[in-house]
Amino acid sequence: MYLIRLDDASEYMDLEKWVRIYNLLAKYDIKPIVGIIPNNRDDCLISKYKYNATFWDMIHDWVAEGWTPAMHGYEHRYITKDGGINPIHKRSEFAGLTFEKQAEKIRKGYEILLKHGITPDIFFAPSHTFDENTLKAIKIETPIRIISDTIALDIYKDDGFWFIPQQSGSVRKLPFKIVTFCYHPNMMNEQSFNKLEAFIIKQSNKFVDFQSLLFSDRKKTKLDKILNYMYLRKHR
Repeated sequence: MYLIRLDDASEYMDLEKWVRIYNLLAKYDIKPIVGIIPNNRDDCLISKYKYNATFWDMIHDWVAEGWTPAMHGYEHRYITKDGGINPIHKRSEFAGLTFEKQAEKIRKGYEILLKHGITPDIFFAPSHTFDENTLKAIKIETPIRIISDTIALDIYKDDGFWFIPQQSGSVRKLPFKIVTFCYHPNMMNEQSFNKLEAFIIKQSNKFVDFQSLLFSDRKKTKLDKILNYMYLRKHR
């Protein structure tokens, strides 16, 4: 089964590309997970894109059509060079900070989403990096118990959280039970849009949405751990 995850939705984004990804996914009735930055303070995004005053209305329209909103960090600013427990990158908004600082970020971010009428069931951090304090903060400050990240063959449960594995930044055939393709529409080009559509046409019956997933008490297996080790080793 394949899932689509879209990162970096905020008031500052490439509106033309987001409209294009919306139209593409709607064409094939695919409902993605969309990561919303609650309080975007990322200079790279703010300096590049115009402020979109209709952003929250767009989010509500997408959710009404079946898109699943997720909390994508808080400000999308990298504070540390710590990769945490999912060290895909050596930069993080969360990993390495104290529990108190992380709890404040999580609390404020979640409150902003609620203020705009959005109730996320999923969390994922910028650059995929978080640590035990992040999870503790999420557990205490929010009802969120699902994380979209880490490498595994299938959804697993650990310490009260379900982890939906996220294994690739673009579409490709992978022999896992559930695969999440993580796209950043702001950064997509003509080739990436075309590749995505061509893959969807060939594999359309394998795409599912968040509502179709089954969450059991499956634990991370030895094979999951080996896969995770090999993936992280490749990205060092």
